[in-house]
Amino acid sequence: MHFPDILIHLFSDELKGYGPIFEEQPIDTVYPEESPDGRVSMNCRARGIPTPTYKWQRNNRDVDIKMSKEHHSMVGGNLEINNPEKSRDEGTYVCIAYNIHGTIRSREATLNFGYLYPFTPEERHAVKVREGVGAVLLCDPPPHYPDDLSYRWVLNDFPEFITLDKRRYVSQTNGNLYIAKVEASDKGNYSCFVTSNSITKSVFSSFIPLIPQADRKYCVFPANTYALLGQNVTLECFALGNPVPEIRWSKYLEPMPSSADISMSGAVLKIFNIQFEDEGIYECEAENHRGKDKHSAKVYVQAYPEWVEHINDTERDVGSEFHWPCTAAGKPLPTIRWLKNGLPVASKQKIHRELRFSHLTVEDTGMYQCVAENTHGMIYSNAELKVIVLAPTFEFYPMKKDVLAAKGGQAIIECKPRAAPRPKLTWSKGTEILRNSTRIRIWYDGSLEIINVTATDAGNYTCFVENEKGKANSSSTLSVKAATRIVLAPTNVDVIVGQNATMQCLASHDLSLDLTFIWLLNGYPIDVDKESEYYERSIMIKDNGELIVKNAQLKHAGRYTCVAQSIVDNATASADLVVRGPPGPPGGLRVEDVKNTSVVLTWSRGTENHSPISNYTIQGLTFLSNQWKDMKTDPPLVEGNAESAKVIDLIPWMEYEFRIMATNILGRGEPSIPSQKIRTEGSRENWLSGSSPAHSKMFLELLGVF
Repeated sequence: MHFPDILIHLFSDELKGYGPIFEEQPIDTVYPEESPDGRVSMNCRARGIPTPTYKWQRNNRDVDIKMSKEHHSMVGGNLEINNPEKSRDEGTYVCIAYNIHGTIRSREATLNFGYLYPFTPEERHAVKVREGVGAVLLCDPPPHYPDDLSYRWVLNDFPEFITLDKRRYVSQTNGNLYIAKVEASDKGNYSCFVTSNSITKSVFSSFIPLIPQADRKYCVFPANTYALLGQNVTLECFALGNPVPEIRWSKYLEPMPSSADISMSGAVLKIFNIQFEDEGIYECEAENHRGKDKHSAKVYVQAYPEWVEHINDTERDVGSEFHWPCTAAGKPLPTIRWLKNGLPVASKQKIHRELRFSHLTVEDTGMYQCVAENTHGMIYSNAELKVIVLAPTFEFYPMKKDVLAAKGGQAIIECKPRAAPRPKLTWSKGTEILRNSTRIRIWYDGSLEIINVTATDAGNYTCFVENEKGKANSSSTLSVKAATRIVLAPTNVDVIVGQNATMQCLASHDLSLDLTFIWLLNGYPIDVDKESEYYERSIMIKDNGELIVKNAQLKHAGRYTCVAQSIVDNATASADLVVRGPPGPPGGLRVEDVKNTSVVLTWSRGTENHSPISNYTIQGLTFLSNQWKDMKTDPPLVEGNAESAKVIDLIPWMEYEFRIMATNILGRGEPSIPSQKIRTEGSRENWLSGSSPAHSKMFLELLGVF
């Protein structure tokens, strides 16, 4: 096997493989300190060819599996930790996957140890308050992790949990129990019941005696809140006082979000699926007959990073210039950093938010990661960059053996070998070396262009390519054909709606090639088969593209273009078809100046369809008849240049709707869209004034109108 063939073989094998791609990455994990399982699994799985190998890091230091077999083990890419210990195992973990194509790092995942310690055993002091005033019982939860506690209060005996209402409220922020107005029935021993949702553990506080002892005081506590886009947000507000205050929520200078929901007690405002426009100042107002108080808090809406433009697997030739953009959105705006095979990329290559290579080398090959990070987290975009070194070969993009061109036209012969670095390129015709001239141009992509082709241009053309790795060449044969010409072009045609129109088109062409005809109407192809109701092709004469428009309608008017084409070239000719017909419907019909027996109509002119409008007809419709009837106007004849008219002899207190039609020498056009219904004014001259339409109809029947 020759050296260039070996390179091609190696290049083909390399194309079959690819670098690691994560299918599963580790996630943040909380391990309960008191868990009976005695095992934690940090999951990691990647695909690639060849199959990736894995290793793990904790706090940026390699986890030595061999040295700690009893404590650590690997199952596939998963890291198993036996009998976890906080001092030894808590930290930030990263999974690293690699094969011959490169290395990638997973997102960072934390392993923390969850706990909820018991309350201190000291007795709690009794809370003594006068009846009718507010009280606060402090929970003071014990040390815990993570901070996902939920709170309830027990009264006297477990599981007698207190019921929350407008008078009593438990904050899920600090666990405190708020009682707006203490009553005698509130006497008893209270215990704060705390549950950690992550480690499924609950603890009780010591009992706090509440002793009611037989003025206006408020305590409101919404706080500034930072929320992530799409999260559900909870704001709390509660007031102490006698009588129990009413609580109202509002958003400063803006309407409340449509997704906002306020609890029955008014103490909790929930905003579901929060959006950026929900950011703002929220106000909580508490009021009873003794007064009111207000507190406000700002809600900030921020966002986890998300990709605007991320990197993808890329191949580039050695020596070429390459810019790799990577952009992420988020709030705060994420920072961008780059990794190559799991290690930071040299800062001189990073310009703004893209990676730049002015001259790619083989050493630039590898797995790259663009990392976008803000205070809420980080995201990774992984891609493989392959820098190709290859002797020229036409195996992937062979040249066409035969190329056809029309005399007087243009010929393009493509030469696009696969080669890296970019090869030098030379063209020849027979033994003559070709150079750029007024008729010949060798383009940057290797294509050879010949303009104003003549019969002498026919022949064999060879493309020679060479780079530092080798040489190659390939050839195409150019055949010159007679040009296609329109010998009988279509001419302008003028018809009336319903008539037939013939658009002629006759062409000459190279007899060795097939000729087809395509017709365009206003630049869009006509599908003669699908529209056979109106179009027909003549096939009586050879090389004839004649088109017959049958029963022409207004929609068939326009510019018709005949395209006569072969596989080498085409010729075109155009003509206009004018279709004359009745006018189009008037538009914008309005009813104005409504009186008891008259109205004024205004409208805008419709299309004339190549024949001037002579007059307009106005019709009306009432409940007296289900048919449109011609109306009387002043003047009796509405001229074709009018855009308003007075309709007279209407019935008082009657509902009407109107429409209008235009007429020209070719007939009456389609009616306008009916006007809105109106009711004429009542007449003082007859007893119908003020009566209902039903009464009017009855009277008209008596008069013999029907």
